[in-house]
Amino acid sequence: MHAPNLHLLPRIDFPTGETADAVESLLRPFHLVASASDDVISGTVGRFRVTDRNGIPGKEYSLPRFIVTGPEGGDRPIRIGIFGGLHGDEPESILGLLPFFRSIVADPELIRGYVLFLYPLVNPTGYERGTRASATGKDLNREFWSGSEEPEVFLIEQELIDHRFDGIVSLHADSDSRGVYGYARGATLSAEILAPALRAAAEALPHDPSPVIDGWPARDGIITEGYEGILSAPDASHHATGREQAFARGPQPFEIVFETPQQAPVTQQVEATRLALLSILDNYRTFIAFSQNL
Repeated sequence: MHAPNLHLLPRIDFPTGETADAVESLLRPFHLVASASDDVISGTVGRFRVTDRNGIPGKEYSLPRFIVTGPEGGDRPIRIGIFGGLHGDEPESILGLLPFFRSIVADPELIRGYVLFLYPLVNPTGYERGTRASATGKDLNREFWSGSEEPEVFLIEQELIDHRFDGIVSLHADSDSRGVYGYARGATLSAEILAPALRAAAEALPHDPSPVIDGWPARDGIITEGYEGILSAPDASHHATGREQAFARGPQPFEIVFETPQQAPVTQQVEATRLALLSILDNYRTFIAFSQNL
């Protein structure tokens, strides 16, 4: 269900039930931010319809995408994909992108050398219903690279293949967590980037100190294991075929899942997300610069 403290957020109509314009209301502030900059490209990824039990197509959906280009820096732009709203009952993962979006549009130097691909709402049908799963009853974050027929999964998989991100960040909110934490996957430097991000987020919310989080061993809020089928780059070791295999043979991006404690005030969660994302970008830029000087 939706967290009870969403009313604390200013200027956002956040519906709690299924309404015809729920998604439009949610995304309106994102479009307002985008309209303030010539360096933002607003668009959508694909179109699909949800079919009811009688096989009758219903409302049409698409996945919003905002591409933000920072000032030039380095030999080539660093491409980062940031994803929110994989679970419809975690609206904080969607709203967490908004202050970050405002910050980088107001101060483009924060993303010098980057091209960011922001996907604030991967699961629009789940968001409308206030459910973890999509309208088909599937947990989208267990469906990736498994031959899934879920349209949202297919569309995001195509984005992951086409844009070949250097880094992938997924945002979530955990109703049982005692603080912020994260999963570090993919490239070995993922944990090295996540650790300072958790420290930066601590200005708003402390990290979860538990030795076991979400069923996985954790240290200082960092988990290095994880579930199969989550949003990630194609992995040559399993499932991927064709174009996915060709992609997977290249350098693997860093992959971070950043989680906020859903019971905390939303204002603190979104600020923790903003601080963590800025830290991730700053530290990865430093890593790239150091690597080029070796």
